[in-house]
Amino acid sequence: MTKDIPVGAGAGLVAALLFGVLLKATTLSILLYLLAPLPILIVGLGWSHRAALAAVVSGGLALALFISPYLGLAFAAYLAIPAWWLAYLALLGRPNADGTIEWYPTGRLLAWVAGTAALAFIAIAVIASPDYDTFRAQLTTMSRRIVQVQVQRGRIPAPPQSGTASEAPGSAEKPAGTDADGSVSQPPGDAQTGEPQKSDDLASEVADALATVAPAIAAQGLTILFTFYLWAAARIVQISGRLLRPWPDLPSTMMPRSTLLVFAAALTLAMVPGYPGALGIALIGAFSAAFALQGLAAFHDRSRGRPGRFALLAGLYVLLFLTQGVAMLALILFGIADTALDRRRPKARGDA
Repeated sequence: MTKDIPVGAGAGLVAALLFGVLLKATTLSILLYLLAPLPILIVGLGWSHRAALAAVVSGGLALALFISPYLGLAFAAYLAIPAWWLAYLALLGRPNADGTIEWYPTGRLLAWVAGTAALAFIAIAVIASPDYDTFRAQLTTMSRRIVQVQVQRGRIPAPPQSGTASEAPGSAEKPAGTDADGSVSQPPGDAQTGEPQKSDDLASEVADALATVAPAIAAQGLTILFTFYLWAAARIVQISGRLLRPWPDLPSTMMPRSTLLVFAAALTLAMVPGYPGALGIALIGAFSAAFALQGLAAFHDRSRGRPGRFALLAGLYVLLFLTQGVAMLALILFGIADTALDRRRPKARGDA
């Protein structure tokens, strides 16, 4: 096993390099940054979880020594440790009485992907802003900028005009808050309609709502990314002939019913103030993505052997693309129902 350590250390340096190029802030650097977990997952699935752990240590130390301790800690908490943990779970197995190995179920692995994504987001948030109020203020500022851009592009309608076109520009009386010397003691805005103030109020409300759900959106995206990373790394290792477990039947993936309890607990935790509430919101987003992925797997599973299966699957993916993810809500509900009812067809599984 010790021979795996140098391989893992080298993979960690590659992952650290891919993570560190994000400081360049270019399109290429962002694309390379997105590939950072892959080297760790590849050595974890193709060699051992010890190699992946060596990658975590070497990559984190390299960034901490040559760039900054903060960056090394962020790399370890946000990407490296989650990649090691998922590779470790994927290779868990126990021997059966007949000598075969029962590998860790893909449904439980998907649930852990969601939980890991939520914890990774909260970890990087705490590292960046130990004080929750500061973190919330940063989210609100970012959300307000996004809202302003969307208003400028016309994707978010401006508030309706409450004044009339027949009103002359100078016909308005002095605002109630105007002093005797003509100075304005109230926030600037139209005296009769108050439209700028309404615009500010609308932007603030939308920005606050977006900042509230930001942990769910981030954890949702991270869940999908971690799932893709795990699948891509496993495919690469399988092609090389080093994958230690047989390729699983992905359409049969089904999370245990206990994930419904976790989801319900996350809904309750989301009402708690501070970072615990943010964790609850992140878990809601992460498990929503996991349920959507299970719904997609269930659709693949239930369509097996049916005429026109390719057209059905192609239509589903086109619908997801055209609705820009709105159809994911149906997949989430389908995944929740699939988990709760457990009514998959008890037939021999074919190829996906």
